[in-house]
Amino acid sequence: MIVFTNGCFDLLHPGHIQLLQKARALGSKLIVGINSDDSVRNIKGQGRPIFNEGERTEVLLALNCVDEVRVFDELTPERLIEEIEPDVLVKGGDWKEGEIIGADFVKHHGGKVVSIPLVGGYSTSEILKRIAPEKVGDVAFRNSDEVTDSLAEHSEVMYRLNDVSLGSVRACADILVDTLKTGGKILVCGNGGSAADAQHIAAELVGRYETDRQALAAIALTTDTSALTALANDFDFSRIFARQVEALAQGGDCLIAISTSGESENVIAAVMTARSRGCRVIGMTGAKGKKLASLCDACLMIPSERTARIQEAHITVAHIWCEIIENVFASS
Repeated sequence: MIVFTNGCFDLLHPGHIQLLQKARALGSKLIVGINSDDSVRNIKGQGRPIFNEGERTEVLLALNCVDEVRVFDELTPERLIEEIEPDVLVKGGDWKEGEIIGADFVKHHGGKVVSIPLVGGYSTSEILKRIAPEKVGDVAFRNSDEVTDSLAEHSEVMYRLNDVSLGSVRACADILVDTLKTGGKILVCGNGGSAADAQHIAAELVGRYETDRQALAAIALTTDTSALTALANDFDFSRIFARQVEALAQGGDCLIAISTSGESENVIAAVMTARSRGCRVIGMTGAKGKKLASLCDACLMIPSERTARIQEAHITVAHIWCEIIENVFASS
């Protein structure tokens, strides 16, 4: 009876230990998938992991409850889960079953998915904050006026973006180009202020091209509920985007999922639906958006926790993606 769970497992703490012990008790063999060093950086940001993949593997294998460790390079363990075909798939209690990568695959093959409650008070990120101030955050500027402060902060975020996120910008652009080259379309979704970003990005993808070959299929999903019936009280608003993905997406398409926090239930539901339909997913989030990042094929994490800075950086990068796409198609 093979049990599988996954994570970064960077600084091992009692919360990790209890999760792994409880997972092992569900079967006869526990395989732990860990993100490679590059994968951790793409999810957690610059400065992580603290311990490299070899060191993290060695520490985990020293535990009696861990039988095997596998390293995966992708942001998600989907390929690894399909390779192992575990009987039991385990995640921590902060993940709903509908948000767990590989849940449908495991259940389809007769296995089960278990969410184990987390032990409160433990978080690697919080432990690191106690050890040293967080380095990827927001600088507090104190200059002569609000305009100067905002411009300085904007410049600082853009500088950090250039320093820590170039690989992610390129990885996302590659997915977009490949989607369009193979005849797929791009769907974009986001809540609140990110909904405006989604509309902007979709309009930019469609409107900036002049030839028929470059008239792209980009759709901004919406949370507009004006057309809902009187039965709206029974409508699951957390699946508005997911329902639109179900109606519009097909294999080979790409979903750009925008959430500054990385925790939007509506956006995450759309991501899981898109994945189930064979779409690739690009995430756009902020410095704390590790949940969204860990569900995507590629993710742009803006090194800031301020909504305004995150959103303006999203738009800036979207313009860069458009330029890359335009240059690729212009030269083909």
